[in-house]
Amino acid sequence: MSLDAYIAGLPKAELHLHIEGSLEPELMFALAQRNGISIPFDSVEAVRAAYDFSNLQDFLDIYYAGAKVLLTRQDFEDLAFAYFRRAAADNVRHAEIFFDPQTHTDRGVPFGVVVEGLSAGMDRAKAELGVTSGLILSFLRHLTEDEAFATLEMAKPYLHHFIGVGLDSSEVGHPPSKFERVFAASRELGLKLCAHAGEEGPPAYVHEALDLLHIDRMDHGNRSMEDEALIERLAAEQMTLTVCPLSNLKLCVVHDLKDHPVPEMLRRGLHVTLNSDDPAYFGGYVNENYSQLARAVDLTREQVTQMAINSFEGSFLPDADKAARIAEVRAYAAG
Repeated sequence: MSLDAYIAGLPKAELHLHIEGSLEPELMFALAQRNGISIPFDSVEAVRAAYDFSNLQDFLDIYYAGAKVLLTRQDFEDLAFAYFRRAAADNVRHAEIFFDPQTHTDRGVPFGVVVEGLSAGMDRAKAELGVTSGLILSFLRHLTEDEAFATLEMAKPYLHHFIGVGLDSSEVGHPPSKFERVFAASRELGLKLCAHAGEEGPPAYVHEALDLLHIDRMDHGNRSMEDEALIERLAAEQMTLTVCPLSNLKLCVVHDLKDHPVPEMLRRGLHVTLNSDDPAYFGGYVNENYSQLARAVDLTREQVTQMAINSFEGSFLPDADKAARIAEVRAYAAG
């Protein structure tokens, strides 16, 4: 069996997926038409051409522009289920997905419309596709902590719909320390904590995420490899890193997949997982991230298997569910 074929059948979890970043141009057009929304593109091809960006901010500009077609509960359900269909085709058995409520509430879309629509798509995915999932509320770091607190307050009636909070959007100039209080408040509500750090931001941001936000999981973390003490700490603590190779390439975090730090991360004992981030924009869902990286850096079947195991170990699933999923991975690898 080729490594690509092995990857295709490998049970896996996805832990770093922005649901708004799975909005494919075809669905964007369909929702724009359904909702009578004008978008600055006249064809699917024009949208794909606009995805030629070279940094995080250029990407975010088009990401936020695309999100404005999402208005109704049905829109959010359709968005979620479209992602889960693709995830199931990649043999993703469990996904923990980010959503950005501020992207929608700032446009006048009620919080409940967003979370209830996404939850309906998640329920449908479990029933129809056998894919379990969890929802993570992400604060937008280019906005203020007071605005994050307002979002957390808005979320309180809907806490049963999600499992944790995250921190995303423009990293440089917006260190984790800016959100220390709102993360503490989220932890008091019983939520899991994760944050983007060390993608474009420096290793110091990774230290802040660990020491000030007290995160349960690290999103990206690439630039941790510039800090020897940090590498040793992440390995010792077995902090899960949700690495996104095709995103890193598209945003020029790395200039060639051959230069990606995943092999060194694995060699140093870091708890690495592979994920698609914003797949509609970055050119590939989770299997493409595995396969393209495997070809570029000569990953072994054992390394690929270990990252699939890591994806379940690093999830926020109950321990018994983690063990069952990991047993599936080991059985597949042994077969």
